[in-house]
Amino acid sequence: MSEQNMPATDAVSYELAFHVLPTVAEGEVPTVFQNLKDMITKAGGTIIGEETPARFELAYEIVKYLEGRNRKFSSAYFGWIRFTVEADKLAEVSQNVDATKELLRHLLIRLTKVEEENPFYFHEALAKLEKKTETVNLDEAPADEEAADDTETEEAESDEDSEETEDKVE
Repeated sequence: MSEQNMPATDAVSYELAFHVLPTVAEGEVPTVFQNLKDMITKAGGTIIGEETPARFELAYEIVKYLEGRNRKFSSAYFGWIRFTVEADKLAEVSQNVDATKELLRHLLIRLTKVEEENPFYFHEALAKLEKKTETVNLDEAPADEEAADDTETEEAESDEDSEETEDKVE
């Protein structure tokens, strides 16, 4: 059968982003990750991209009912899997992911063509951001900065004086 005669598939691209509970042992996180990928392939999906889960601090605490009580989590292992699957098989994938007790939270979205072509690698971007971040104590401004502030003030005042002079000339 030539490529032109191949039947069209209804495969659509999706991304599953997820947080693995921080209570899962670090050595077990790759197993959870592999189980998620296996769920997708068992449903007839094809993995097209992934980012291995890595632990990081969350922007806010997430509360999850676990082991008979509400528990607060401030960190988790974050990762994602991009895959294609026929639209009618997506419900199977979603149900299996919902049943995964090691996940703190997850999100399953359909990708646009632009998103599909330009994956965002969270951990890579976070590492670059941390390298660029510099902590500055605003209470202890260096003497040269104070001098620079005085110079800026003087320049601003002289600019105002020159504007007033121009107004009078016109």
